[in-house]
Amino acid sequence: MTIPNAISVARLAGVPVFLWLILGPRTRSADTWAIILLGAAGVSDWLDGKIARALNQQTRLGQLLDPAADRLYIVATIAALAIRAIIPWWLVGVLVARELVLAGALLALRARGYGPLQVSFVGKAATLNLLCAFPLLLLGSHQGTVAEVARVIGWAMAIWGTALYWCAAGLYLAQARRLLAAGEADDQGGPP
Repeated sequence: MTIPNAISVARLAGVPVFLWLILGPRTRSADTWAIILLGAAGVSDWLDGKIARALNQQTRLGQLLDPAADRLYIVATIAALAIRAIIPWWLVGVLVARELVLAGALLALRARGYGPLQVSFVGKAATLNLLCAFPLLLLGSHQGTVAEVARVIGWAMAIWGTALYWCAAGLYLAQARRLLAAGEADDQGGPP
């Protein structure tokens, strides 16, 4: 267990707490704590990668935990925000469709003996945008000038994050295609 992996595990443990805060009490105070928890998740996502590189603690487990925690927070957040009617269900569909496309690619890679793909900078940027957008949209669900500004910025980041999320998916699919094509060429005795 490395420091970055411990941070990722702690981030994963925060998901049920976040869901309880956002779907349970539905008070301004609970929403504030949910926003703080999402902010902490975003910071810890950045921090675990920084520490892993600085201390040379990059592990296979970390390569699985980090994106799993990112996806779980995103799925939990969009589901909770949609249930509370803060975001529309079509946005949930767009984000879930991306995950299903990548799950299909991952299954194809695993069938050929490949592990998960490297996380890209574009994918991290997309996740950061979404992890910033969702707390702003939650804050924007309340009344007042601050809420109005948060709603506008939140939607800008949600749209940008969703676009980057699909761009990252395109990069991952291109990478998967190259790996699968190289594997087929190896199977046929040709050059990779």
